[in-house]
Amino acid sequence: MFETLADIVPHFAATRPGRTAVRADGASWSFADLHDRERRAVTALKALGVRKGDRVGWLALNHIEYVTLMCACFRMGVVMVAINARLVAREIAYVLGDAGINVLVSETAFLPLVTEAQATTGLASVLLLDAPHDGRPAFADFVMGHAPDDVPIAAGPDDIAIQMYTSGTTGFPKGALLSHRQLLSALAKPDRLEGTALAPWQDDDVSLVAMPVFHVSGSLWLLMGMARGAPSVILPRPDIATIVTAIAQQRITRLVLVPAVMLAICQYLETAPADLSSVRELYYGASPIPLDVLRRSIVAFPRALFVQVYGATETSASVTWLPPEDHDPAGNDRMRSCGKPYPGDRIRIVDDHGNDLPPGAVGEILISSPGNMTGYHNKPEATAKALIDGWYHSGDAGYLDADGYLYIHDRVKDMIVSGAENIYPAEVENALHEHPAVADCAVIGVPDDKWGEAVKAIVVKKAEVTPEELIAFARARIAGYKVPKSVDFIDVLPRNPSGKILKKDLREPWWAGRERKVN
Repeated sequence: MFETLADIVPHFAATRPGRTAVRADGASWSFADLHDRERRAVTALKALGVRKGDRVGWLALNHIEYVTLMCACFRMGVVMVAINARLVAREIAYVLGDAGINVLVSETAFLPLVTEAQATTGLASVLLLDAPHDGRPAFADFVMGHAPDDVPIAAGPDDIAIQMYTSGTTGFPKGALLSHRQLLSALAKPDRLEGTALAPWQDDDVSLVAMPVFHVSGSLWLLMGMARGAPSVILPRPDIATIVTAIAQQRITRLVLVPAVMLAICQYLETAPADLSSVRELYYGASPIPLDVLRRSIVAFPRALFVQVYGATETSASVTWLPPEDHDPAGNDRMRSCGKPYPGDRIRIVDDHGNDLPPGAVGEILISSPGNMTGYHNKPEATAKALIDGWYHSGDAGYLDADGYLYIHDRVKDMIVSGAENIYPAEVENALHEHPAVADCAVIGVPDDKWGEAVKAIVVKKAEVTPEELIAFARARIAGYKVPKSVDFIDVLPRNPSGKILKKDLREPWWAGRERKVN
């Protein structure tokens, strides 16, 4: 239907101009309003020197003006870079420098971090959402002070639309390049499903965007509702009370959550009951749903169909889906899976030599999808390792059953998933190695009932230091969700003959007796 993401807003501005596009914090914009604002933002960005192919940054919580900026970037052929709002200054500085961001939209709460990061990067212009800054008015006033730009859309289908940063296996994050064509293919996936209880989007559908837009799931879900001409309600963060209130008051029908948030909602409803019966479809990801959480969620969302999805930033989000009919309150084997590939997506399980494995055999998960990224920004070697002959090497280990359902077994790349955030041990280890008392260290994920996994550091020390001191040291250098929750000391780390740390051995005591090495 659309050639680029930039075509979405003009289409509905022409066909359904009065239809609500987005709502947040009491503001409500129609598609006509949004079309006006995006064209004014184009003029404003051009006044700052932004041109096609440039990168524009966003460092803030979810906000209605994100939609303005994102749509303007799409229209200009400019690449949108939403930076994880939980990063510390030096991590922010790395992303700014790696992407080559000259214009950043942020908010006052992040200004100290931005100022510190700006000192070591080429960032030239900072606009704040909530206050004037550096001689310019707040972002909305700055945008509305410019006339609409009516020149044709500059973006093409294969131009990069979004550069989304993932955690780095070597201690530095990588910018996954996602084109208009790739993201549109991801948006079209639900339309290709047949023989399921899931229904097409309806005129009364209202989407809730509660997950952070600096993750592909947040931005893609926002685009999912917009591409259907449906209102999207945007929340600043996945706050439980705010989510419940929004669902009940704004009659949300479709949303994306993670199991940890679903559990928190069920717990919240025990003392603050609310009517969540408007929800018709609830998508969740990052981990399989525990049976108890499913049972409680069925009570909390009595009309909802539950769908688990699995994918990665590098695949433009989900490539598999577990249909509602496979969710059984009594439990079944398929609920341990993350579903089967969407039509058009393919999954292979291969051994260390790239040979395909039979059903039931565990190997690395390879993904072929129209949504597979173009590559990593300025990282040809990493791209060559991740994308081989059109197949994305996920780093996850799993197996397919005889019916084509995918089961996650372990992670090849040592990645830790905690509260839906991906954490690579190398980033944490690099931070800890800066402490003068650390001789050697390894970081692993251990089971955690609330967050799925928790970060644990195992340290060889060369001087006296406490776990609390190391945790505080790390907190000053890396985002809070990456900081170890616990630190153990050891005399020497186990290594193989080539010197590689045997993390499997370090993880074993914590995962012993569990069927899978992920939680």
